[in-house]
Amino acid sequence: FQPLMPDLHYYYIVELSFYWSLMFSQFIDVKRKDFGIMFTHHIVTVTLITFSYVTNLTRVGTLILLKRHLFLLQAAKMANYCKCQKLSDLLFLTFAVVFIVSRLGIYPLWILNTTLFELYEALGNFPALWVFNVLLMVLQILHCFWSYLIIKAAYKAISKGKVAKDARSDVESSSDEEETVPRSKAPHSTVATNGTSGANGTNGYLTGATSSEEH
Repeated sequence: FQPLMPDLHYYYIVELSFYWSLMFSQFIDVKRKDFGIMFTHHIVTVTLITFSYVTNLTRVGTLILLKRHLFLLQAAKMANYCKCQKLSDLLFLTFAVVFIVSRLGIYPLWILNTTLFELYEALGNFPALWVFNVLLMVLQILHCFWSYLIIKAAYKAISKGKVAKDARSDVESSSDEEETVPRSKAPHSTVATNGTSGANGTNGYLTGATSSEEH
């Protein structure tokens, strides 16, 4: 167990708020194919943050939170939006290497090994530890799935020379504006009369209709 310092307390509050916002904003964001997987990830992450805080397993909790933030993917997307294709490819490939090493290497060999074996020897048959480990294993399954998608996208980036579009999107919105031809309006004629009043107008001006001449 680790004493909860004030800075660590605020760090937990900020991270918990961030993942709650992600979970709710997912319903108003672009609908993606992995909606259920992302929603499961957010629920598991929120539960892990809360659970590690309540049980005072904050060392494992902070390591998980630290590992979750990778700015390289967002940077690669920004470079792609700015039409910097080579920079986008470089950032994405760097992200792929860091993600796979951290999720398939450091996470199972360091964090899971600690929670599954070392914590069990230190705490004994602590019931909450089983729930904690189940949630961590769910995260590892999600890591394997996302690693497969990343390797697939990285292979396409190397073979085709550019990062492919986000395969999770059901609907792709085009950034190019389509030119629309304005509708032609029917000619609208108004006829003025010298009178100050009329049945079809005001002050002698007809509105919305053409007049017919009387013979």
